[in-house]
Amino acid sequence: MSFEASSFVSLQHLLSTPRSERSPVAFHQEQKIDWQQFQSDVAQLSSYLAQQSSKRIALCFSDSYLFSVAFFAACHAGKALVLPGNYQPEAVKELTPHFDLLLHDSEIAVAEGVQAYGVEYQDERLDVTTFTWSALDIEHIQLTLFTSGSSGKAKAIEKSLLQIDLELHILQSLWGERLVGARIESTVSHQHIYGLLFRVLWPLCAARPFAIHNLEFPEQLVQHADENTALISSPALLKRLTEEHKPTPLRCLFSSGGPLPNSAALHSQALFSHLPIEVFGSTETGGIAHRQQVTAQTPWRLFPTVNAQLNQENCLRLNAPHIAGESWYQTADECYFHDDVSFELKGRTDRVVKVEEKRISLVEVEQRLEQLAWIEESCVIPMMEGNRLSLCAVIVLNSHGQQQMTIEGKGKFWLTLRKELRNWLEPIAIPRKYRVVDEIPLNSQGKRLVADIEQLFQ
Repeated sequence: MSFEASSFVSLQHLLSTPRSERSPVAFHQEQKIDWQQFQSDVAQLSSYLAQQSSKRIALCFSDSYLFSVAFFAACHAGKALVLPGNYQPEAVKELTPHFDLLLHDSEIAVAEGVQAYGVEYQDERLDVTTFTWSALDIEHIQLTLFTSGSSGKAKAIEKSLLQIDLELHILQSLWGERLVGARIESTVSHQHIYGLLFRVLWPLCAARPFAIHNLEFPEQLVQHADENTALISSPALLKRLTEEHKPTPLRCLFSSGGPLPNSAALHSQALFSHLPIEVFGSTETGGIAHRQQVTAQTPWRLFPTVNAQLNQENCLRLNAPHIAGESWYQTADECYFHDDVSFELKGRTDRVVKVEEKRISLVEVEQRLEQLAWIEESCVIPMMEGNRLSLCAVIVLNSHGQQQMTIEGKGKFWLTLRKELRNWLEPIAIPRKYRVVDEIPLNSQGKRLVADIEQLFQ
């Protein structure tokens, strides 16, 4: 069956299904990459990887096209895939027990001692008719993603390509017809499951060209908007749109990664002629529900094939083929159900918070602070500053730290702390405010007195 006749192809048969050689795959300004080039690039890199003994291939790319080439090249070479959650060199190096070889583009810095291979654009096109595209064994190709666990260490989440494929079919069933003929712009990273699905894999399976590079500023969103563009975005950027931006219709607008304020949803509707389609989920579960937020109380609606229950704490339990097969998965999301498929979120019950749609473990931030030479103990809490959630740290200095702060002064010492933390943490996870105390406030049970700690920042 030809691609044009089917309109959507699973990951299993993506490269082996006939498609017009000139069918666009990716674009940037005047640069356009077609299907023939994509097949050629995947074939060349796959041939290289097939000769390597490495079994687990990590991908770290700023460029979404080169990422997609590396993704399918590794799959067709029979490798397992590993997607680090951020690009910080030392954070990636810390994950080396999970991979044998790192593929990256020129934008990504690689820490010393990490086995790596740089992927570049190729001028030469192979005759791909000589390359045999076998169907992928998606049930057994493994994908490892990472998320912030409650222990403070990056938590490895194992998925099969089959689970990813099942979710892609759900997305196509919900919104595929709406996106016929559209092209994809994005503000989110393909290194995380939302971006992986919405800005790379789903477009490839449905023959929708996607942007090679992300949009980063609100002005770019408006400049690139038109009726044939679908935008994959997040509350972090949508909240920054102002009344000054000129209304321009979009084909469709998606938002995921965290709660979108109702005011931002309504403003997006005024600018782009559509309420954002919000998608709720996590790295562990993938997408599980969606809504378009008419009011702040608009309930979420479960994806097709997703079954849900509440445990004794009213936290969501989920069952779906793309989540954990026949098993149930327990979340820390407190919910209230209106009926079998619609519910309201009440909040999370663990120590993982979302700052600008980035999922951050407060435990990990504390551990990174305490591994510095100057800090004996720390406590990190989230606090609202206006409409923004940010992290604040209370720290107990050791004698070396007290001496260093006396020499440098507080202002310069805070800058030194932030600089050191950047080796491990993304900028959004680095505390914005610090307070030095002799000891962390605790109650008689040894529990932290959060209210007392918050008072230090008032």
